[in-house]
Amino acid sequence: MPKFIIEDDFWSLFPQAKIGIVICQGIDNSIKNVEMYDQLLREAEKEAHQFLSLDEFSLNPVISVWREAFQKFKTKKGARCSIEALLKRVKNSNEIGTINPLVDIYNSISLRFGLPCGGEDIDTFVGDIRLTQANGKEGFIPLGSVENATPYEGEIVYKDDEGAICRCWNWREAQRTMLTEQTKNAFLCIESIDETRSDEFYTALKVLSELVSHHLGGSVKVEVLDLNNRETTIIE
Repeated sequence: MPKFIIEDDFWSLFPQAKIGIVICQGIDNSIKNVEMYDQLLREAEKEAHQFLSLDEFSLNPVISVWREAFQKFKTKKGARCSIEALLKRVKNSNEIGTINPLVDIYNSISLRFGLPCGGEDIDTFVGDIRLTQANGKEGFIPLGSVENATPYEGEIVYKDDEGAICRCWNWREAQRTMLTEQTKNAFLCIESIDETRSDEFYTALKVLSELVSHHLGGSVKVEVLDLNNRETTIIE
């Protein structure tokens, strides 16, 4: 029964954070309708322009709040929050391509609500998942690479007993735990550090779970971790 645990060293930096998770079991993530997911992303890109009202990209609130957060821990030079990377593509009129249903769904939610979203294949996990500060010794093969890129000591990471599975909090995911068309059980998350956007956070979590359930079947479980609720069992 693997657990998701958020360690004290994370809360010492971000006591106001909320981490919403959607545990998906028995889903069908195979690609059946590329056009539908492409349309989902195109509509989400249109909605994302609401978060780009200021001409100076980095001053838009959904970006600046994460720029400030990334200054609180050691990061790889140039590392940015995942929502910033998506919104930069929207600003530059570069379409977000389809990957597989789960990734397309959570990317669309990220764009619609201006919140970072991510996901991993539960069946690849080794032991518990922890959101914590890295010790600087964790193995990490970035998505699309074959070379180890160990996190810095003190860097915020998601990790299991095998190594890091997402570096710089939500910047770069691991090849080992990536979602594929064969994924049957998935760990999805939405992260919020802006207390003024609590309503959007909970709505995004609800819509994410509903889209997965509607399109991919299986069962979904939703939970929110915060300072007063720091761990949960992933699969009973």
